[in-house]
Amino acid sequence: MTAPTKPMPNSPAPGDSPEPTGDALHTPVIAWFDAHARDLPWRREDAGPWGVMVSEFMLQQTPVSRVLPVYEQWLARWPRPADLAKEAPGEAVRAWGRLGYPRRALRLHGAAVAITERHGGDVPTQHGQLLALPGIGEYTAAAVASFAYGQRHAVLDTNVRRVFARAVTGVQYPPNATTAAERRLARALLPEDERTASRWAAASMELGALVCTAKNENCARCPIADRCAWRTAGKPAHDGPARRGQTYAGTDRQVRGKLLAVLREALTPVPQAVLDQVWDEPVQRARALDGLVADGLVEPLPDGLYRLPLT
Repeated sequence: MTAPTKPMPNSPAPGDSPEPTGDALHTPVIAWFDAHARDLPWRREDAGPWGVMVSEFMLQQTPVSRVLPVYEQWLARWPRPADLAKEAPGEAVRAWGRLGYPRRALRLHGAAVAITERHGGDVPTQHGQLLALPGIGEYTAAAVASFAYGQRHAVLDTNVRRVFARAVTGVQYPPNATTAAERRLARALLPEDERTASRWAAASMELGALVCTAKNENCARCPIADRCAWRTAGKPAHDGPARRGQTYAGTDRQVRGKLLAVLREALTPVPQAVLDQVWDEPVQRARALDGLVADGLVEPLPDGLYRLPLT
């Protein structure tokens, strides 16, 4: 039985529709999750805390379909943090492939080193210890503590924020950046029971990923459609700041990706002349390469050579 939750803070609800309570949301959403959750490798018992942590790094701003093959290769090569910690950070960047945002690979490597040095190679169990690891912020610490150890934490990713914005606050989209009000609401909605809270975190995330999506919400499949404040209010259109889509073609990010692709494929340092061939515009190409060096993703060597970092 779901334990009672604390009263929720006041939040605007268009049309004066009543706010659904945590109790009214937990049971149907968790029951839906039990029936419809995807069978993902990081959700299986044998994934362990390290598998959960790797998945959380990889899934940031990256769809599951792209993560799956890289995740499986990564865990086959580095089944424990100590295995990754023994490698050069450049090997993490190489194995990251085309997942995008490759600084995540360096951060995951740094976390693996810290876990090996501070925690005997085991992913720490306490939220504060997780938060103290390099490259881990509030979301990742809460997600690992919840999904790996079944603890009670508010796990606020984009999908969860969208579900809460619609179901409780009655607006189409959450703010562009997580607000204090959203954190208070997430804490207020948490079931008191740890196991139920961890299931709620996973279930509300899955609901946002599969049903209450950004562009094509499927209310007919939603287990809480009858108590959704946004739907009850007639689905008022978003009236906040414009939501900008991410562009890629022609950006420095695309150039960085092309430069890194050459370096990932190379087993020896790469001459500047080879890198110059990946992009015609010299100023943008130089800016992208300088950015990679500044971010620690590329190591410059004498005589105009470059490689992935060894230290």
